[in-house]
Parts: sequence; C-alpha cells; structure tokens
Amino acid sequence: MKPVESPSSLRREAPDDGPLKRVISRRMLTFFVIGDVLGAGIYALVGEVGAKTGGAIWAAFMLALALALFTAFAYAELVTKYPKAAGAALYANRAFGRPFFTFMVAFAVVASGLASAATIARAFGGEYLSAFVTLPVEVVGIAFIAVISLINLRGIRESMRFNFVLTTVEIAGLVLVIVIGAAALGDGIGDPGRALEFKEGSSVFLALLGGAGLAFFALLGFEDSVNLAEETRRPRIDFPWALFGGLVAAGVIYLLVTLVASMVVPTGVLAASDGPLLEVTSVGPLAVPDRLFAGIALFALANGALINLIMASRLLYGMADEGILPAAFGRVHPVRQTPWLAIAFTAAVASLLLITGEVGELAETTVLLLLIVFATVNASVLVLRRETVAAPHFRTPTVMPVIGILVSLALMTTKDAETFGRAGLLLLAGALLFFITRKKEA
Repeated sequence: MKPVESPSSLRREAPDDGPLKRVISRRMLTFFVIGDVLGAGIYALVGEVGAKTGGAIWAAFMLALALALFTAFAYAELVTKYPKAAGAALYANRAFGRPFFTFMVAFAVVASGLASAATIARAFGGEYLSAFVTLPVEVVGIAFIAVISLINLRGIRESMRFNFVLTTVEIAGLVLVIVIGAAALGDGIGDPGRALEFKEGSSVFLALLGGAGLAFFALLGFEDSVNLAEETRRPRIDFPWALFGGLVAAGVIYLLVTLVASMVVPTGVLAASDGPLLEVTSVGPLAVPDRLFAGIALFALANGALINLIMASRLLYGMADEGILPAAFGRVHPVRQTPWLAIAFTAAVASLLLITGEVGELAETTVLLLLIVFATVNASVLVLRRETVAAPHFRTPTVMPVIGILVSLALMTTKDAETFGRAGLLLLAGALLFFITRKKEA
C-alpha cells in the first residue's frame, strides 16, 4: 500500500514531455474525482436504489463504495506505474498484448463514458429542469452536450476550473440536503427507524446486492481521472491521494445524504420521484423553494457530463497516441492544445445515444460495461507484476485486485438480460468497427 520509494523522491520526479499541458495539481485532481463521483447518481438514483433495497439506502451506497475501493487500488498502482492518458486500454495492452482485446477494452470504456454522459443529458431535461421550463428532453440533451463539449474544447485548465466551481456548488447542494433533512428530523418529521428497514420479501443480502449494483453508478468516475495522467503535474504521487481521498470524501457525503433522505421521506415516495432529493428539501422548517435546489442539481448534472466527455476524449487521444486507434483522434488543436477531433466525435456519439435510450437503461448499461473493464484492470495488475519500471510507483496488496475481480463478477449478476443484450450490441458494434478499420489498413 505504500510507494516503492519515499514521497520526497516522488516529488523530484520530472514530468514526461508531451503535447498536452501539465497543469493539473493534486487539489484539482482530487476535486475532479469528487465532482465526478458526486454527479448524477446521488441526485437521480436515490429513490431507485431505495426501491431495490428498502429504507436502508445508505447501506447499499456504502457497500458500493467499499466495492469500488478494491478497484481503486488497482488503478492507483497502474496509473502511477504507467502515467499515460490511455488508462484501462493501455493496461490491457501491456498485460495481454492482444490488439483486438485492447481495442474492445478501449471501446467499452469510451462507450460507458458516453452512455453515462447521455444518461446525465437526459436527466438534465427531466424533473429538475421542469421546475423552470418544460422542453423536449432530446432537444435539451443535445444542446446540453454541445455546450459542455465547447467547454472541453476550450482547454483542460478552463475545464478543470469549471469543474472546481461546479463541484463546489454540488457539494453545497448536498450539504443543504443534509441540513434540511436534519432540521426536519429535529422537528419530528419522518421516521429514523426506516433507515434500518430492508425490502420486504427479499433477504438482506439480495436487497443489499441489488441496491449496490445500481448505486455503483453513483460511484463511477474515479476511474476517469487516470486519463488525465499526461496533464497532471506529479502523477506518480498525486494519483493515490486523489483516488482514495476523493472516494472517501464522496462516501461520507453519500452516507449522510442517504441517511437523512430515507429517514425524512417514505421510501415509496423517493422511488416514485425523478428528482428524489427535491422531496427532502421541500419539507421541514428549513425547506427551500424547488427552483433553488433544482438549479443546484442542474449544475451537478453538468459537472458529471463534463467529466465524462473529458475522459472519453482523452482516452481516444491516448489510444491514438499508442497507435491502437486511428491517428486522426490524436490531432491537437494548434491554439487550445486540446484533442479537438476526439472531442467532436464524443459529442456526436453521446448525442446519438441520448435519443436512443432512457435514463435507467443507459445507467444500467454504463455500469455493466465498466464492470467488464474493472475486471480486466484488476487482472492486469496481477499480470503486470512481472514487468518492472524504473520510476517509483504505488503498489497495492495482491489480495486487492483478486477481490476486485470477484466483486466485478458478483455485481454483473445483478443486471438483467435486457441490459446484457444492450451492452452486447454496443460491444458487437465495436468489434465490427475494429475489423473494418483493420481491413482498410491492410
């Protein structure tokens, strides 16, 4: 669990030269992780997790956090060992050396990020936006993705500053939920005992596993940060702090939010709402107007979409730089120094996805695709132990990636046949793209 060499030796690390600007500090990186984790999931899925788990929503979120930490250990070792932008696909390529397998891992990560961005774009046009105006979800979603992509194109420094502001806003919104919920409980509203209730007719284990399988969507995002390795000032020392610090901070906030939500509002009401946290902020002596909290929620959704689109575009850039994807995706804007073609491509695909699926369908597909990737990343840690690098890096206990593989496989069992079919079609499309590309190059 500790670096191979002392922190002081890591601080003397000279950044690798490259076309991308190294401007991301540890604080910016940590806020990136927190902002991505605290995105659409906690604002949109609290009620749906309650439908699967019962009143003990917090327990499902905490189980999901614990399971995510096992894979975070694997990412911490690999990103400090290979601080490149390609992330999971780079690790799979080094571990297994199979171009088709590497391509499929890369495609699964990109597809999951774009499905997540599409999920958020659809959620943006839902109940939270309807507090202000009612517009067609598809139109709002496409316009939303276009604006977020322009921020991404502007530059990584500008994107990270925007992320910092939005993360601050969304944390403030969740603190507001906690304060309003606590005040309501103090005023005698709600039922504290509800937080210990599990779904009737189901065992505690199955209720927790089912809820955690969906709550896992709310924990996704920590893995996106590794695609910023080439834009981070000191990747080998900053990533472990950012990954674990960001996840733990998000976990504490999740615990408090879900506890007060389940105590203050009946589980059935939360489950039936598209904006479940609005149900909390509208009760008790400190209740606020729906429009105030809805505005905060919209900022949170925008932050999640920005981070997913940053991740997908940087992954395409990194894979092109490794020669696994067409070189065109590695084109960098001469002024902004951002991968402009990759950004345009991710915006187009995310827009297409948002008009072909509903929020729940896209969220479940996102989770399943990333569970496949997480199993691969954990396996890559074990395989790459045979390969040494000169630079000091984080090393995780061997048991962590082993448990990470088992956890990923266990959570896959919570997905239904329709979700497997949808993810399978996406992967099939990726396989066809791979063979078409190879044929053209032949």
